[in-house]
Amino acid sequence: MSTELERQSRETSVSLCISIPGDTWTLDIPCGFLRHMIHLFLFHSNIGAIIKATGDLKVDAHHLTEDIGILLGRAFLKELEGQTIHRYGWCAMPMDGSLALVAVDISGRGQFFWDGTFPTATCGDFDLELVPEFWKAFCRESRMTIHGRLLAVDNSHHGTEALFKGIGRAMKDAVTSTDSLQSTKGILL
Repeated sequence: MSTELERQSRETSVSLCISIPGDTWTLDIPCGFLRHMIHLFLFHSNIGAIIKATGDLKVDAHHLTEDIGILLGRAFLKELEGQTIHRYGWCAMPMDGSLALVAVDISGRGQFFWDGTFPTATCGDFDLELVPEFWKAFCRESRMTIHGRLLAVDNSHHGTEALFKGIGRAMKDAVTSTDSLQSTKGILL
């Protein structure tokens, strides 16, 4: 099964197709650092994706980053409709001298809780304050809660990488099929 969505605005154009599980990725995203981090997340979460995105990078990467997060979250929610999944996942992800602690709850309540700072403001030309913006958009649209905390950071690249990989690994556990609904309410999403 796969989910295809598009989002067009005056600022961006994003189209994507995801499949859970999946093991192929085609990412046409003009921001190299963002493309790299999204690829790490998809790889470690076992989500296949084709993403084509353009945006007003002459302004900055904010609109592109947020709109990819919005559309990826919407596709994720649609892809999981009607499935019985484990719901929870967590990971302590090391990346050299960096360490991220991540927990995921696919609960129907979309929130991103972030506790971390990076030693630099950018990686390449990517503004690192957009990292939580991406995850806020994703969580709001996918209706899931993610907690991300950087416990140690040796450099900004490794810290960001630990976060995206850690969320991917936690997500992989959370979306694993199970025989029983993991909620006393009788509904998740």
